[in-house]
Amino acid sequence: MELQNTVKQALNVLYHHTDDAVRLEADRWLQEFQGTLDAWQVCDNLLHDASSNPETLIFCSQTLRSKVQRYFEELPSEAFRPLRDSLNTLLKTFHKGPPKVRTQISLAIAALAVHVPAEDWGDGGIVNWLRDEMNSHHELIPSFLELLTVLPEEVFNYKIAARPNRRQKFEKELSSATEVAMGILTACLSINELKEQVLEAFASWLRLRHRIPAPTLASHPLVLTALSSLNSDVLSEASVNGEQCIRVIKEDGSGKYETMQYALAIIEQLYTFYRCSDKEILFILLLVSLLLPAVISELIHYTAARNSGGFSVQMPLIQLIVPQVMNLKAQLRDSSKDEEDVKAIARLFADMGDSYVELIATGSDESMLIVHALLEVASHPEYDIASMTFNFWHNLQIILIERDSYVSLGNEAAIEAERNRRLQIFRASYESLVSLVSFRVQYPHDYSGLTKEDQKDFKQTRYAVADVLIDAALVLGGEVTLKILYMKLLEALGICGNNESSDWCPAEAALYCIRAISDYVSSTEAEVMPQIMALLPNLTHQPQLLQTVCLTVGAYSKWLDAASSGLSFLPSVIDILVSGMSMSEDPAAAAASAFRNICDDCGKKFCGSLDGLFQIYQRAMTGEGVFKLSAEDSLNLVEALSMVITELPSDQAKKALEALCLPAVTPLQEIINQGPVTLGQKPAREITVHIDRLANIFRYVNHPEAVADAIQRLWPIFKAIFDLRAWDMRTMESLCRACKHAVRTSKRFMGITIGAILEEIQGLYKQHHQPCFLYLSSEVIKIYGSDPSCANYLKILIESLFNHTACLLTKIQDFTSRPDIADDCFLLASRCIRYCPQLLFPSVVFPSLVDCVMIGITVQHRSPLSLSLSLSLSLSLTHSLTHTHYTHILRELKWR
Repeated sequence: MELQNTVKQALNVLYHHTDDAVRLEADRWLQEFQGTLDAWQVCDNLLHDASSNPETLIFCSQTLRSKVQRYFEELPSEAFRPLRDSLNTLLKTFHKGPPKVRTQISLAIAALAVHVPAEDWGDGGIVNWLRDEMNSHHELIPSFLELLTVLPEEVFNYKIAARPNRRQKFEKELSSATEVAMGILTACLSINELKEQVLEAFASWLRLRHRIPAPTLASHPLVLTALSSLNSDVLSEASVNGEQCIRVIKEDGSGKYETMQYALAIIEQLYTFYRCSDKEILFILLLVSLLLPAVISELIHYTAARNSGGFSVQMPLIQLIVPQVMNLKAQLRDSSKDEEDVKAIARLFADMGDSYVELIATGSDESMLIVHALLEVASHPEYDIASMTFNFWHNLQIILIERDSYVSLGNEAAIEAERNRRLQIFRASYESLVSLVSFRVQYPHDYSGLTKEDQKDFKQTRYAVADVLIDAALVLGGEVTLKILYMKLLEALGICGNNESSDWCPAEAALYCIRAISDYVSSTEAEVMPQIMALLPNLTHQPQLLQTVCLTVGAYSKWLDAASSGLSFLPSVIDILVSGMSMSEDPAAAAASAFRNICDDCGKKFCGSLDGLFQIYQRAMTGEGVFKLSAEDSLNLVEALSMVITELPSDQAKKALEALCLPAVTPLQEIINQGPVTLGQKPAREITVHIDRLANIFRYVNHPEAVADAIQRLWPIFKAIFDLRAWDMRTMESLCRACKHAVRTSKRFMGITIGAILEEIQGLYKQHHQPCFLYLSSEVIKIYGSDPSCANYLKILIESLFNHTACLLTKIQDFTSRPDIADDCFLLASRCIRYCPQLLFPSVVFPSLVDCVMIGITVQHRSPLSLSLSLSLSLSLTHSLTHTHYTHILRELKWR
């Protein structure tokens, strides 16, 4: 009794005390109380206590529900029946009490049924038990209906801590009791006041996907009631989005009262409109309409479920559902309909399309009626409604295109003939779809005033529309889709012209769509693309439009290279990109990316125009011009010129490479010339921005000898930075990355430079323990590990690095505090085992390395753990073949 009073007091403090600190302490105590064994009895007692206030009832019912769901195994086995009887009594007690409390008790009983087998429950299981209770207590039927509704939903509630096999058995128990449940619901259907609850429960039981024969369902009173009500004029005016209402209602039961209040508000409007003499009847009709869309959706999903036996088995029910839904098509265009009404109807069509897409793909006259209805939905001005169909168009495209859809036809000729027949049937639909969705990517005029969240949503809309256009291009072909979009572009240009103050949004939208399908347009297309490329230089230089123009140019870089007229457009294209890089940050980024794409695909065509490209490059790197490129975007220009230089003959590449490196080398040399103090104090970003450019040059200029020569000339600069900034991880990582790419590109041409690099990092590692030194060494091992001429200095490098690393990783705490060192150490070791095992195994540091491996295996850090295990595997494989005298170490590793 004392604990019960304490709970009441804590709840009173939580809800009514003015001091936040006191309320927080009360909340903490209540949460701790919920985890105790005492909470079972205390909450049960308080729920049975007539003096408990609503706050206490809600808290106790929630706690009891949570205890049953998650901690039922705390109770002794003999406690089940008293608990069941107590919950049953509470359900009866609160049949007219707070809805939230009643819902929590229903959920608790349902969770109890998940835990307890039907044979232990008694009375033939919970559904039979419910039937008997309802027969005995007619006045309590609404409460028991709520329990009947949540029962199948709890099959998929994984908050209930039931074992998997028990959950599966519970699902089977409910499936076997489906006929009993349907009988209960059918009997309750005769009570007008309960139609809303009956339909909600029916939808819930349909989600079990139990195999009720289609002919049985097709003539079932529940199905007929739902379908006949679907087209009711009164319900048509009164209906709201059923799924949304269900979600509100099911939020722990707290939403039912609010939903009823909303319903009553609508009732007042309908009463005035219809002059209905019986508000109660109108109210019942409205409540039925709340569930109709959800019930029909569940029926649709039911007929398409994997365990339903297939469409041929479900055809009687499908033939009943489809005409009823199709009768709603006219309401999609009814301007007097509420948006929520239209959403509910559109969702039915979308569900029908998604569920029956395989039937629709056959192209029958009946299926095309559904396709036309889905086009009607796709044409709706509200994106949230139109986008409901996007998944259908994607799935239909897959079925139409992929060969697997036709394998049952046997021979290739039949497959190709049927495929072409279907594509021809759906051609017009996808052409219409392109026109219907393309406008949705158009920038709203108030875009700059939108919140960041709204701007993000708009971008997601554009991505989704681009996906739909790709689906259309796969069905129609890229060229056909391009022609449709080109006409949209011409229409847009006819509207906006070239006036700076005119509306640029339609033209930008059309170009965005054209860019979206670039991968599906042939690189030799000669009808539309030349006209588009000819239009681009004449478009106004509005930032968003120019950004899309640049991205479109980059997307069609392969066309510029392959098309017979592509070369003639390159000068104007480069001018567009230069304008983009001079505009603002976003167009500049798009222009730089496009510049890279064009140089990658059209590199050979630019070999004779290097002087002009270098002028652009110099202006961008030195900041002499008005370019708005960020440091990251400037790397695209570095890569672009590197790719062009790759196409040059070797004798010209060396000189071009020097010119390419110069804008990055000059500022580094100037910093070094200012003395060691200045070099040591410079912010890392002012140094790494230039080193990163050199790294990209070494990566993308595929002239090994020229790169080797460049790194040799640059080594004094690199060494100065190594010596004076070895403490700076960011700078060292950038510098090691540049060396890595130089090694990868130059390979055996590095000569003496590689020896100098390794000597440098070997000495610096002892002082500064930079993980990137280990990583760079592992890259060197990949290239030079199997070269006998490099064996001596590689052996010295390996022994030095592993000897020092072994001293850093002597216990588990070292691995967790220095995971990067552990990662790169094991990576280096695994590469040594692969490329130069003859240097590692006889080494004096090998036993220390094995100790590190055995410690690393025990660490709960994913990367070192996985690399340790990988190393152990490499050791096992190599040793078993060539080093049997290490068998005892391997055996120890294996068992550790």
